[in-house]
Amino acid sequence: MEERKNWPIGIFDSGIGGLTVSKEIMNLLCEENIVYLGDTARVPYGTKSQRTVRKYVESTTNFLLSKNIKLLVVACNTASAYAIEMLKENLEIPVVGVVEPGAKRASELTVNGKIGVIGTQATIKSGSYEKKLREICSSSIEIHSKPCPLFVPLAEEGWENDETAVLIAEKYLGDLRESGIDVLILGCTHYPILKNTIAGVMGEGISLVDSAEETAKQTENILRSQELLREDGKAREMSFYLTDDSETFTSIASRFLGRPMEKTEVVDIV
Repeated sequence: MEERKNWPIGIFDSGIGGLTVSKEIMNLLCEENIVYLGDTARVPYGTKSQRTVRKYVESTTNFLLSKNIKLLVVACNTASAYAIEMLKENLEIPVVGVVEPGAKRASELTVNGKIGVIGTQATIKSGSYEKKLREICSSSIEIHSKPCPLFVPLAEEGWENDETAVLIAEKYLGDLRESGIDVLILGCTHYPILKNTIAGVMGEGISLVDSAEETAKQTENILRSQELLREDGKAREMSFYLTDDSETFTSIASRFLGRPMEKTEVVDIV
């Protein structure tokens, strides 16, 4: 058990969005070692079938397991929707996805039982947040979902505070703002980059749930409850792997991560 405490947390995403989850975990758990895998050779997962996504998840997970991780974070909404239960059933280490923590926090925050969810086309179509919210809450809860696909390129281009972002957010979010929701889940790992713009458009009466923040909190709770928090006092190590060279990844990763990006290594996974 003592040796296992010092093993790293493994995090994977289909690309770059999962770095917002990594950022929150690194901020909250300052002593923990991190191994991140971005499956840039097969991005995006959202256009793939459930069968294909599960195959991808198996190979990314096997790679991270080879690094002796003590906990796995699935920092991808599509992978969380399609494969989280499979991973929990088959792995001996704890597994954390991004859907359940966000849904749980939204259920705690809502007063009027009206919750909004925004995400990519694939995430909204999967109904993953709606299913989880109905598991946690009652069937009488009112859920309003809206795909916001242009938020992803806005975040990657660094236009999150540009007037273009405000105009697009108004177009996407106007109906949600008028629907009576009091909580809005940011159901894509890119969306925390646009949090200020989204908050400005939605107004003061609507609470935003950042799934990256909530995933970090759940990760800490699990490590603490299982007495797996790192305590050796050494400087932490952070390793970043990609499955394909990506100029886009390296050029914007530091902004998503909130700190200078350590060097990346390209790996082949089966």
